[in-house]
Amino acid sequence: MTDDRREAGDTHGQTPEAEPFERRTPLRPLARILRARDRGQNPDAIERENIRSRHESMRDTLRARAETRLFVVGMAFFIGFLVVAVRMGAIASTEAEEPRIADNSGASITAARADIVDRSGRVLATNLITNALYAQPHHMIDPVAAAEGLGRIFPDLDVEDLQKRFTGNRKFLWIKRNISPEQQQAVHDLGEPGLLFGPREMRLYPNGRLAAHVLGGAGYGREGVRAAEVVGRAGIEKSFDAYLRDPINEGKPLELSLDLTIQHTVEEVLDGGMRLLNAKGASAILMDIHTGEVISIASLPDYDPNARPGPVQGTDPSLDPTFNRAVQGVYELGSTFKIFPVAQAMELGILNPNTNINIKGPLRVGGFRIKDFRNYGDTLTVSDVIIKSSNIGTARIAMEIGTERQRNFLRRLGFFQPTELELVESATGRPLLPSPWGMTHTMTISYGHGLSASPLHLAAAYASTLNGGTLIKPTLLRQDGPQNGERLISEEVSAATREMLRDVVESDKGTASMARIPLYSVGGKTGTANKPNPQGGYYEDKVITNFASVFPALDPKYVLVVTLDEPEDRTGPEPRRTAGWTAVPVAAAIISRVAPLLGLRPDIEPSGAFALPVAAN
Repeated sequence: MTDDRREAGDTHGQTPEAEPFERRTPLRPLARILRARDRGQNPDAIERENIRSRHESMRDTLRARAETRLFVVGMAFFIGFLVVAVRMGAIASTEAEEPRIADNSGASITAARADIVDRSGRVLATNLITNALYAQPHHMIDPVAAAEGLGRIFPDLDVEDLQKRFTGNRKFLWIKRNISPEQQQAVHDLGEPGLLFGPREMRLYPNGRLAAHVLGGAGYGREGVRAAEVVGRAGIEKSFDAYLRDPINEGKPLELSLDLTIQHTVEEVLDGGMRLLNAKGASAILMDIHTGEVISIASLPDYDPNARPGPVQGTDPSLDPTFNRAVQGVYELGSTFKIFPVAQAMELGILNPNTNINIKGPLRVGGFRIKDFRNYGDTLTVSDVIIKSSNIGTARIAMEIGTERQRNFLRRLGFFQPTELELVESATGRPLLPSPWGMTHTMTISYGHGLSASPLHLAAAYASTLNGGTLIKPTLLRQDGPQNGERLISEEVSAATREMLRDVVESDKGTASMARIPLYSVGGKTGTANKPNPQGGYYEDKVITNFASVFPALDPKYVLVVTLDEPEDRTGPEPRRTAGWTAVPVAAAIISRVAPLLGLRPDIEPSGAFALPVAAN
């Protein structure tokens, strides 16, 4: 009992329950050694047995610990692979996102930009791979020589300024945003390690100035060393910026309604007419009267979208070459408005083309006198009011219509809001309306004075009036068919207005007789309006002239509106500024050039020498 108690006892006199830590069994326990000696056994065997037992216990402990660690590591790998699999599944099930390219600064740059093409697929805007040139002065071997070398390659650079910047404290600076392959090779030949190239994708307009105001232009947004973001700055490039940059479209080009060949022809003739007539500016719009497609739209002076100029300082926006006169310019459009009150009055049943109108003048209203360009007698038929362009006759028709009905009709024609053409600039072409709108304004607006609108407003309103009487909204996107908009007037009234406009051209007494061209019938209405003087009143010798035309007149398909700013025909003894001498000849030249390009067959009426004999069976 004494030996057992000694073997199991605590050498410090503490009980097992009070032991704060695990006790280790001694290798040579005294009690067992004494018993072994009493029995004649070798005490060393006890030590060897205890050592073996201890090693086995340690081995089991380490094995259990290793198995636990392997299990934990295995679970970590399993969870990691599970997370990756779940993430891959989530990515595969989401919609495609725009790819990004990381630059050296860690910012993301958007991907390539889609092309813009005309209605036949010909390229109007595309991309060109090029390089940007930048410098890291702290890596330069000879900064002064590098600046002199760049001055020889790029004459527009200031060599002294470059030397100051190269020898300063800057570690990075841009030299050129875009360089040609030849310039890149020349810079490379300088052998300066501090001059480096960054890949770029620049926007290219291969046709130069052609359709500049439609395309607008593009530039760089966010820039990095390895890439730059191309964003739209104006025109169609800005309006469809999101579409052109969206990778979901898989690079599908944006197809416009423009025809490249016709656009070139219109701009060429318009530019020649503007120079010949000494005009300050000009615009032309050619539009399909059934689909609303703008086949051509031009504004002069223009610019090259490859090098879009900055804003011009001054109060006159027309001095800015980026100003789109066809869309942004709002003018009093003169007698081209006269067809609207006539069409409305016929639709209301107030009159017909043969109704006689009292044109005795001058007509006094609200302290103003309304008079005609010439004395046309006491009465004119409604048709003659249009053919001879009588202000008094149109004003009397407007009086019959009334202010409220006139306002409603012009609102439905689109003269109260900016046009919805797909250009960011169209929102700024807001018509100028009189306030309050009294009877005096009702009468003067009937012949195009007192309300200012853009030439595009006029083109859309003529298309809506002459296409059979349904509302047309102009568009720059290719359409698959007619718009079939809201009905404004009946087909019979629309046909009657077309006949009147045709007589304006065909009649010897018409104001647009110079619009007669061989093989094609044309209808239209002239408009001449004095320009307002900023100091008050109107200029006597500065006018805006317009000719709104439709062709072929027998089966109308297209509307053409030509506008000239301050034209003068100086071929006679005195300057001639009216639309009949300025805008009409320019429009006639455009129609004669573009009609065959549009695939229009010549109009040959069977009369006189062209009559075919009629034979009976």
